[in-house]
Amino acid sequence: MRYKEAGVDIEKEKKFIDILVSHVKFRRNDIIAKPIHYTSLIDFGDYYLTLNTDGVGSKVLIAEKMNMWEGIAIDCVAMNVNDAICVGSEPIAFVDYIALREEKDYIAEQLGIGFNKAMEMANISLVGGETATLPELINGIDVSGTCLGRVRKSEVITGEDIKRGDIILYLQSSGIHSNGLTLARKIFEMAGINYQDFVPELGRRLGEELLEPTRIYVREVISMINTAREYGNPKEMIRGIAHITGGGFRNINRLKSMRFIIDKIPEKQKIFSLIQELGNVSDEEMYQTFNMGAGMILIISENFVNEAKKITGGRECGYVDDGEGVFIEELGIEYLSY
Repeated sequence: MRYKEAGVDIEKEKKFIDILVSHVKFRRNDIIAKPIHYTSLIDFGDYYLTLNTDGVGSKVLIAEKMNMWEGIAIDCVAMNVNDAICVGSEPIAFVDYIALREEKDYIAEQLGIGFNKAMEMANISLVGGETATLPELINGIDVSGTCLGRVRKSEVITGEDIKRGDIILYLQSSGIHSNGLTLARKIFEMAGINYQDFVPELGRRLGEELLEPTRIYVREVISMINTAREYGNPKEMIRGIAHITGGGFRNINRLKSMRFIIDKIPEKQKIFSLIQELGNVSDEEMYQTFNMGAGMILIISENFVNEAKKITGGRECGYVDDGEGVFIEELGIEYLSY
């Protein structure tokens, strides 16, 4: 089975975005802003402010079936702050947007507990938000948010400094995170496995596994950047950072036109093997839909690799060479574009 057959066509999504953005030409004269792979940079004196937005997606449908909402709030924050840190930005403020069919106090309580946990994990403040009751538009609930961050202009990590010989590390994911759930849901439905069912391979109920919150990488990455600053300019040692979300390993191509060779396949959780087996999903489709155990990719200069591993717990999985695209050596898979 393919993501497209489940209802999500990533090529059509890209075309939709390209069409929309092509018509937005107006800019304020006193604001210099530019999008850069995972976030946008806004000129602010000696700093760039970063601004990005994201939501939880169809994971909320599983939360509704399981009546478990705390992790959804963590997912919402994670999907945003993990994008912000890809340019070396430290997240500082967050606002949420919740659209729902009807207000339920226990959902508000669980989301509130989850947001509080996520704020502490990411060292960020929830400064506001919006809740909209839309019974004629929303069948259940949608949860999204926006993250504001800051990064010194001299230290912004764009990927342009990536060089041949740089080392690729990955930070372990906590599972499926918040991408590819539409494909996963369809496969388990076709296999006749319900969210409440205990799955021996996973050691818990399917719904509990799929609702495992997205890992927040802020403290590890910001700590690594702070340590790199002691050696000089962080971007000279941390060459690029990629959040592995929708698009899977193709996301690495967003950093720079180089050849990223994955010669050690990241350790993946059992949920991915189960999805692939039940849905007869190809390796190529799996690695361009899911994180496959690698929630964050770090491109590190050779002389900073040991420090980066020590601080983040990152594991080596490849290197950078001349050329273009992401090449997963063992599987013979190649992605030439995002």
